[in-house]
Amino acid sequence: MGSTGDKISGKVNEMAGKAKKTAGKATGNREMQAKGGMQEAKGKSQVATGKAKDKLKGAVDRL
Repeated sequence: MGSTGDKISGKVNEMAGKAKKTAGKATGNREMQAKGGMQEAKGKSQVATGKAKDKLKGAVDRL
């Protein structure tokens, strides 16, 4: 996946994870809360990967 795709997927996972985590807190469902936290972390990782790809591409382009 390209850097833009990673960043978009990451933001989608972050938002979905936050929603799940909030719903889990509101309903007292610890499993949903934990899954939401994991999905949010996955999203942040994907965004970071996309940004790293951008930086790497920029460095290669400058060579």
